[in-house]
Order: sequence, then structure tokens, then C-alpha cells
Amino acid sequence: MIRVLLLTLFVLYCSWIPVAQADRILDLTDIAGIRDNQLIGYGLVVGLNGTGDGKNVNFTTQSVKSMLARFGVNVKIYQMGKFEVDKNNYQIPKKLNLKNVAAVMVTADMPAFAKPGQRIDVTIGAIGEATSLRGGSLLMSRLRGADGEVYAMAQGSLAVGGLGVSAAGSKITVNVPTVGRIPAGATVEREVLTPFQDSGYMVMNVKQQDFTTTSRIVNAINENFGADTAEALDPVSLRILAPDNSSERVSFMAMIQALDVTPGEPPARVVVNSRSGTVVISRNVRVTAAAITHGTLTLKIKMRNQVSQAQSLAPQGQTVQVQNADVEIIESKNPRMFLFKPGVELRELVDAVNTIGASPSALVSILETLKRAGSLRADLIVI
Repeated sequence: MIRVLLLTLFVLYCSWIPVAQADRILDLTDIAGIRDNQLIGYGLVVGLNGTGDGKNVNFTTQSVKSMLARFGVNVKIYQMGKFEVDKNNYQIPKKLNLKNVAAVMVTADMPAFAKPGQRIDVTIGAIGEATSLRGGSLLMSRLRGADGEVYAMAQGSLAVGGLGVSAAGSKITVNVPTVGRIPAGATVEREVLTPFQDSGYMVMNVKQQDFTTTSRIVNAINENFGADTAEALDPVSLRILAPDNSSERVSFMAMIQALDVTPGEPPARVVVNSRSGTVVISRNVRVTAAAITHGTLTLKIKMRNQVSQAQSLAPQGQTVQVQNADVEIIESKNPRMFLFKPGVELRELVDAVNTIGASPSALVSILETLKRAGSLRADLIVI
């Protein structure tokens, strides 16, 4: 019986011990120089159902004229013999009304090692006066990198998740109808060179700066592939001696990224969203000895509309409306006070505040005051 009881207590004790979770090196690091590349371009979306830029966006008209000129079509921006009246009541030549065309910006992320002929997704956003891109098609547009070179060409029909409808002075908009996407809408034309094959070493960067995590990654690599295979350069970067052959290098990096490493404990942080009142607390947050009291002030303002009537004997008296206000400040008569001992977890503080039904804004105020007093052993981040 005693052995069974001791075994039960041992199992319960082990269940309370926090188990460290191991992560793959693939999830903890990035390879230096291997990243996505942002592309941007300018284009025209055609085929809209009267929701385009119209006649007031000059660069849309200029773009259409320039595009058609390449096909041998001579287009004049102003319609000959047709006039319209401007805001100063002057007659001016009537412009082309491009209701079915919209000028847009085209953006895309080209992944590392993308080869010519592969396709990537693109995002399109209106930059003129277009109210919706639904039903439109993007004409061929060049996508350039930061160096100004063309890396992809985009074209295709848009998929728009938003919807906008207006009639008789009423308007309903669902999501954003002026932004759309084209899945696999761009074709890669040029490859971005990476140092993967040229460098004698492979450099890996830890996603979150931590001495412990970097040291454990280096030890795990050296234990599996031999001493001096990896060495730490700083708390973020580590250098790995890699094979010269490309095929062997790919296999070698795949084996390294598959290794499991237990990362170091993250720093104690309290993240507060001041707009929504959301508070996220990490596990290692502690509070030193502190006494907390939180009172509330309630401000009540009552508006009273009265009529002031002139006396009967007044020669030029008038009856006017007067607005009066009663202002009252009410302070809580029984504010609660909490006393916490050193080393108490912040979870206990939050539970105590929630017990009295305090609002999220009150909790944010308490956390900021604790940090200012030096009792909160954590980084307080307000977003």
C-alpha cells in the first residue's frame, strides 16, 4: 500500500514539472542571404463595369493613350468638337471618360530560388478614383525589383473579395473592392542570385536573439556532425562549414534543419493592446512585494433644456431657449487594496483584479503603475 502511495505521489510530482519542448532548427533559424524579394509594378485593369477612374485621373488617360500608341492607334485625350463646363463656368474640351479602366499598382513576393518560367501570386490595388475592381482583367505589367530590373511579368483576371453597391443615395461596401489578387498571375523572367553555392560557409541567423538558443544549436550540430562544424559568431549568427558539392550541400543543410533543439526561455514580457484592452503575459513574469489599490471616478453630466421668458413689463423682451448642465463627480467609497508577497506570479494579480470585476483598461493602468514603481519584473510593451 505504501509503495502504491509513493508511486502515485511520484507520478503527480512529475506531472507538475514543466516539460521543455524541442523545436526543429528549421523553425528557429533563417539562412543568411536566402529570402523573398519584393517586386512592384504599374498597370491597367480593363473590363470594369463602370467603376473605373473616369475622366478626372490624368495618368490613367495618359497610360491608355501610350498603350494604344504602341499598337498604332492614335488617340487624343480630348474629344474634338465636344465641350464641357468646368467649375468656373468656362467651356473646355471634353476629356475621354474611361469608366471601364483603372490604374493600379501591382505587387508580388518572389521566393528565393524561383526559376524563370515559374509562377507567383500578385496583388493589385487601385490608385485612382476607381470604386471597384470586380470583373476586371490586368493587362501585361512589368514587375521590377529594388535594382530597377524586370523580374516578372503579370497578367490575368482579378479575384476580388470585396463588393460595393450604391443607388439612390444609399451605399453598401463589403470588405475592400479596390484590392484584388491573381493566383499564379505572374511569370518569373529572371532569377535572383543567392550565395548558397558560392560561399564556403553557410551562415544561419536565429530568429529571436538569444545566447542560450544559439549555443544549443551550435552544440547540436557539432555533436551530430563533428567538432568545429559550427561556430557562433554572435548571439544571432552561427557559421557552418558546408560541402563544396551542390547536391551534398543541399542534403547536409536538410539534415541540419531537421535536428531538434530546445530553445532558451523567452524574456519576461507583458504586451498590452491599449485600443482593445488585450493583455498577453509570458510565463516568466514576476511581481515583487507591492500593495495595490485602484479606485474609480465616475463623471455624470446631465443636460437640461429650459425656456427663459421675458417679464411682462419688459419693453423689448424675448423668449429664448437656455441649455443648462449638471456636473457630478462620484468617487468609489470602498476601493479594494491587494497586498502581494515577493515573487508572486502575475497570473495571481490578474485573477485578483478580475475578482472585483475590473475592466481591461483598469488592468492596463495597474500594469503601467507597477512597471513605473519597479515592482513588475518584465518588459511592458504597449502597442
